[in-house]
Amino acid sequence: MDKPIRRPEDILTYRPLQRILDAKPRSVWSVGPADSVMAALQVMTDHNIGFLVVLDQGKLVGVLSERDCARRILMARKPPDTTPVSDVMTRTVITVDLTHHFADCLRLMHQHGFRHLPVMGDGKVIAILSVRDLMSEAVEHHEKVIKELERERMTMLTSTV
Repeated sequence: MDKPIRRPEDILTYRPLQRILDAKPRSVWSVGPADSVMAALQVMTDHNIGFLVVLDQGKLVGVLSERDCARRILMARKPPDTTPVSDVMTRTVITVDLTHHFADCLRLMHQHGFRHLPVMGDGKVIAILSVRDLMSEAVEHHEKVIKELERERMTMLTSTV
């Protein structure tokens, strides 16, 4: 039987980022700023992902999404084979660290209109959090709350009989 929600970290809004990340693989795929957009797209294809961090000597210098490639390469009719990632990457990157909570991350994604959030630890990217990760966490949380409410309802019904 599941334990009822009693601690603040059990409430979805206050769920620590560490707890959310523990449930997902921590692979971080990256490219360099001098790599071609085609090479970046190949990495995305090979790993079935739509987002990469751009690292220069291990330092985060930008991010690249499939949307960036579609808008800044295809729609601008630039050649992906010869266009460097640095020409189309997003340079201003908002990041979080393990001190953040579920609500912090969701708020940042909503305010800035992006779907991926690099997670930093000791000056390095340690994970990528996606809006899909947050939605999965929310669905799991709500399923638990519903089960708890159903159990309480059944307890009330059987105790009145």
